[in-house]
Amino acid sequence: MSVNIAVNIQSSIRISGSKTLYFDPWQIDGEPHDGDYVFITHEHYDHFSPEDIRKAVKLDGYLVVPSSMTHMMGDITTIPSSHIISVRPGEKREIVRLMVEVFPAYNMGKPFHNKKNGWVGYVITMDADRYYVAGDTDAIPEMKDIKCDVAFLPIGGTYTMDASEAAHVTRIIHPRVVIPTHYGSVVGSPVDGDFFQGLLPRDQRCELLL
Repeated sequence: MSVNIAVNIQSSIRISGSKTLYFDPWQIDGEPHDGDYVFITHEHYDHFSPEDIRKAVKLDGYLVVPSSMTHMMGDITTIPSSHIISVRPGEKREIVRLMVEVFPAYNMGKPFHNKKNGWVGYVITMDADRYYVAGDTDAIPEMKDIKCDVAFLPIGGTYTMDASEAAHVTRIIHPRVVIPTHYGSVVGSPVDGDFFQGLLPRDQRCELLL
């Protein structure tokens, strides 16, 4: 099974394999309506865009959101209400034959992403590979328990960990591939990806998709 991975902007990620997954879709071109699952990490505008969710999700797709955002769903999409799934940090569950592990995502010493909000990152198992999408987070202690093949880590600083901190996390979890996100638009510079890549061990594969 071939897998196609794209990062549109910020943390707007699309992974297409046996299923098509979107994470925090934002500024989506056209109306693909090809998302079997759309995962939202938290409620900030560059991660939770109802307009882009509607563009991405299939009519019979699934929307997965932190439980603290359930009250924000309303008529956000035309999918059945039973297809809107709320999750909490620490959960591990199967959502229609897709294994989903939910990890916390929060700041330490910054006010932007408070742990009590229950905002999240995800580890998704699809086609025998594990994909970790960290969400907006600092380098937090819970990351030591992450086991993944592909990791999407924010590197822009200010609202999340920066490139140096993300390189430290990469050395801890040692994914097969690491893909930096959340830089070069709202925060961070386009060259942050090159800086991050230069901080990694020689044997660590890094792909720059932004």
